[in-house]
Amino acid sequence: MMCCMHNTLVILVVGLSPALVGEHTPNLKKLSKKGGIRPMKAVTPAVTCTAQSSLVTGLPPTEHGIVANGWYFRDLSEVWLWRQSNKLVGGEKLWEAGKKRNPDFTCAKMFWWYNMYSSADWSATPRPMYPADGRKIPDHYTYPAELHDELDAKFGQFPLFKFWGPAADITSSKWISDATCHMMETRKPTLTLTYLPHLDYNLQRLGPDLQHHDIQKDLRQVDELCGQLMNVAEAQEQNVIVVSEYGITPVTDAVHINRALRKAGLLRVRAEKAMEQLDAGASDAFAVADHQLAHVYVNHPDKIDEVRHLLGGLDGIEHVLDESGKKQWGLDHARAGELVAISKADRWFSYYYWLDDDKAPDYARTVDIHRKPGYDPVELFVDPTIKLPMFAIGSRVVRKKLGFRTLLDVISRTDTHLVMGSHGRPTDDPEHGPVFISSEGKYLPDGEVDTLQFKDLVMTHVFGA
Repeated sequence: MMCCMHNTLVILVVGLSPALVGEHTPNLKKLSKKGGIRPMKAVTPAVTCTAQSSLVTGLPPTEHGIVANGWYFRDLSEVWLWRQSNKLVGGEKLWEAGKKRNPDFTCAKMFWWYNMYSSADWSATPRPMYPADGRKIPDHYTYPAELHDELDAKFGQFPLFKFWGPAADITSSKWISDATCHMMETRKPTLTLTYLPHLDYNLQRLGPDLQHHDIQKDLRQVDELCGQLMNVAEAQEQNVIVVSEYGITPVTDAVHINRALRKAGLLRVRAEKAMEQLDAGASDAFAVADHQLAHVYVNHPDKIDEVRHLLGGLDGIEHVLDESGKKQWGLDHARAGELVAISKADRWFSYYYWLDDDKAPDYARTVDIHRKPGYDPVELFVDPTIKLPMFAIGSRVVRKKLGFRTLLDVISRTDTHLVMGSHGRPTDDPEHGPVFISSEGKYLPDGEVDTLQFKDLVMTHVFGA
């Protein structure tokens, strides 16, 4: 006999923590009082791709294989971040588990990551177009393909440049929220997963300062979107879950891990038109920096002890994990570095490998999440030395539209101290880590929820206890 189902909406509010749910989030506060709220224990690293993969599989990184937002592909000798194929994620996904329990189970996966070529019934994800003339055109990818034109016709072009970069704001979250409401009203999925990135931007720019006017404004804006989504769910008598991947905590500056490896003669570069490019395959050791965690790839095993000793002496590093350490932290996977560095609470890792700013690669001052061999939160800021930033950006955009090859080089390549918030390591206080809120308090365990419990909790909301 097939299991009965209760339609359920899951809203992922990036960067939301228990400490941020309060007077500036009336809709989330109301949901918490109706059902319940719990702090959630994060996986390590607490970054988008790893956390979401653990949420949907119930597995640690050592089993699903997503050890960070990107890693060193040893067979290619190249670093790749922000890949999108769901086939990279090992393990049974929660929508597959739902369909196994009832073949009529359906899932709409709206802007969660690894959203291409998954087994979900409907999906949409950011996917710009890259014409041969070098332009980057905002767009999104959907399954089925015809959903793309349906969403564009109703909501306009996906605002990619408001999704990440110095112009990132509520616009992209609003587009996603509207598209999600449309999917619930027209398709009525059993499970709807949606993603609101808005809080991520200023929590990294400004830090998690509840006294800051802009943080309060951001909380009210994202709470309003949550309210709109919950109104649609309530009209359809759906259960509602609100979750986050991580909490963001204050930081002071970066640890320049690759520069330390280079100064020690372990990291190598090659020159291209007087600009230095990381030569990962030729290096003895280098790091793929990802927020507060860095995978350190050591191409020659006899260098591991030397690299471990070097990292252990760097200011700002709290842990250096070897094989036994990676196993203890759930990171012993073939994609992980030979060593894994975890920063102190008030620090994060830069990807910078050049020692002379005049030799930095041309992408260093641009928003370029695919060429950079590591995560770069400085992309959220316009270079403060630019006197007329809007004119600088506008003039470059005009040149691009006229067909000229030009760089949107308006990002600082040195000012890592601009970044005031980060994540990735376990938070010292659960109130500042990720959160789990449910309309159905009866399904919540006592105390902290583990990220690895999320999949089973969602199944309980759909199929009952």
